[in-house]
Amino acid sequence: MDDGVRTPALLPSPLEEIHDERLGGVRLLVKRDDLLHPELPGNKWRKLERNLAEAARQGRRTLLTFGGAYSNHIRATAAAGRLFGFATIGVIRGEEHTPLNPSLAYAAARGMRLTYLDRAAYRAKRDPELLSRLRDRWGDFYLLPEGGSNVQGVLGCAELPAELVAQTAGARGPGGGAPGFDVVCCACGTGGTIAGVAGGLPPGARAIGFPVLKGGGFLAEEVERLQREAFGRVRGDWALECGFHFGGYARSTPELDAFVRDFGERHGVALDRVYVGKMMYGVFALAARGAFAPGTRVVAVITGPGDAL
Repeated sequence: MDDGVRTPALLPSPLEEIHDERLGGVRLLVKRDDLLHPELPGNKWRKLERNLAEAARQGRRTLLTFGGAYSNHIRATAAAGRLFGFATIGVIRGEEHTPLNPSLAYAAARGMRLTYLDRAAYRAKRDPELLSRLRDRWGDFYLLPEGGSNVQGVLGCAELPAELVAQTAGARGPGGGAPGFDVVCCACGTGGTIAGVAGGLPPGARAIGFPVLKGGGFLAEEVERLQREAFGRVRGDWALECGFHFGGYARSTPELDAFVRDFGERHGVALDRVYVGKMMYGVFALAARGAFAPGTRVVAVITGPGDAL
């Protein structure tokens, strides 16, 4: 990439087939974006790469972003700042607690300066007045929205389907669908990943997003907004499956925990419980319901690192 932002070595990320009798006639491939970079895995790198280049192009040497106390995006932004020579500021939702939890301790160890907003103030994170106050305090910065979901982040995620086309060239789904795959599935937090993936789909393919927040249907409007900003219009055949949040963000249940543990033992792929585990559970549930025609090739994107096996 230009401006000193170098692409990590592992592109395209590996594509591996999962064989599991519970899938019936559905073929499942996993896109191992968790292996893209040791500190910037998955959709974090895809969202950050273009943003880092744009910040450098604008001459900005400080990145400011928003996130919760356990945000993978906060961790990744701090790591990117250390790797590529940017100062970083993390605006954290909620009150400060010490000692720092492992996520915030990791960010601080990589040089990120942390500041906090109560939940009411945090909801105004796009408000120009709040951003002006942050500039008064921290000086000039390049603004990264929560989750890295902006035009640059969406365009980065839109590159993923082209990798899949190249990796599955010559294969066809049922009915002669898109080359090598028919459906791409990914977890949804802020909507940027599904907006980009859906926008980059080849004809005949579709995307399914699995919101990890309770009541995640609101993300449909956010995905549409992001696509209009990135592509000028809503693009791609996509839908959201909102029934696999397991109680809400960062919530889990014994059923989800058992599925994640069993999947790791069967297939040697660790799934995190906040995002990818919920998406993968949803894929298996949809397959069991007959939501996919026999022979459908489903790609599940592993957007981040999982728990230890």
